[in-house]
Amino acid sequence: MSKRKHLNFYHQAPDMTVFKINGEPVLLSQLWAEKPLLLAFTRHFGCTQCKEMLEELSQGRHRIENAGLNIAIITQGTPESTAIFSKEYAPDLQSFADPERNSYAAYGLERGNLFQTFLNPKVWSAVSKSSKKGYAVEPPPPGQDSMQMSGTFIISQDGKIILPYYYDHIADHPPLDLLLSGVLSTPWGKPFEGPLGTNTD
Repeated sequence: MSKRKHLNFYHQAPDMTVFKINGEPVLLSQLWAEKPLLLAFTRHFGCTQCKEMLEELSQGRHRIENAGLNIAIITQGTPESTAIFSKEYAPDLQSFADPERNSYAAYGLERGNLFQTFLNPKVWSAVSKSSKKGYAVEPPPPGQDSMQMSGTFIISQDGKIILPYYYDHIADHPPLDLLLSGVLSTPWGKPFEGPLGTNTD
């Protein structure tokens, strides 16, 4: 089976319906309308790397927001299970449910292979580090796919992908500094037209 097509820089971001933890549907475009959006997809609820990623985003939330970004987390859980999961691991972040994984497919997030998920030395090194923080490896809840890959995207207010980050393996979440720096150190909210960079005023 062929892999899903990845989205590239300045592709139009798919405007999918996801669900708030109260079950209310919301379009992703509503989330990037106010200001650029950091859209982070998680794997399953037993994933130690996902819990660590959420911890980093939670701890860096004020810095991310000061960089001009909204933050939204997408899970493959139901609204009810997402509410419980996010209360424990991302209590100060907006979390949304996509139990059918339609948005995952639209954003080109595929099922990983064994080397991307279970047989990669970098993954086991990350698991060891996560376990020291108290994050135990757990099986996915019913209905969630343990092979589902995650990804992180930054989307402009006009719905363009301005950072597509596809994981090479399940421990490959982007460093916070990358999310804060913008493209060539150009702020995320600045139009991507003409020269980019800190010395282009």
